[in-house]
Amino acid sequence: MLTLYYWPGASSLVPHIILEEIGVPYERTLISLAKGEHKGDAYLKINPRGKVPSLAVDGGIITENVAILTYLARQFPQAELLPGDLFEQVRCISAIAWLATTVHPTFAHIIRPERFASDAAAQTNIKETARKTFWANCQEIDALFASNEWMMGAQYTVCDPYGFFFYDLGTRVKLPMQELRTYTAFSERMMQRPAVCKVVERERSVLHGSNAWDGPYYPQVRA
Repeated sequence: MLTLYYWPGASSLVPHIILEEIGVPYERTLISLAKGEHKGDAYLKINPRGKVPSLAVDGGIITENVAILTYLARQFPQAELLPGDLFEQVRCISAIAWLATTVHPTFAHIIRPERFASDAAAQTNIKETARKTFWANCQEIDALFASNEWMMGAQYTVCDPYGFFFYDLGTRVKLPMQELRTYTAFSERMMQRPAVCKVVERERSVLHGSNAWDGPYYPQVRA
């Protein structure tokens, strides 16, 4: 049995959607980032880095979205979440890696500047600079949809829930995402997929209307 360790509003949304797209049985374990449960002893035994998502697979643990998404796509090829051609597969994994290692850390500088500087003035500069850089990342993603339905072209892949996740993050920090017309249309297409709607509604219901960033772990967030 697969078990996803997740928190609504975190990047665990991405494998959460993929698991629903695949349609295999799996379990979910909620780890509250707002309460700092990911830094507690119980969860650190599962993922010593104290991050979500983590995926339990037959007694082992996979961490990091690049690895989790690649595993799920290859373990369940019938879902066709990676291109069939090897070169296109590698391009898809490259796109996941860019989202995970460039776009996501940039966003982290917006909501967690205290990780990167102790000086208050420096933190303000970090947030402002990161917003500009993250906006440029979103514009780059927007350009992908000028002639493509999905991030990798005509085929829906593991990249697409990741792109959807960053559109949501942009709206949550009040960037003018509606100005990115093709990215906005993509986000709307995503919400037409049953698996995406199911996961979005499930994660909203878990929060009971509260902000995923409420709590002492996110002191810099002003949503």
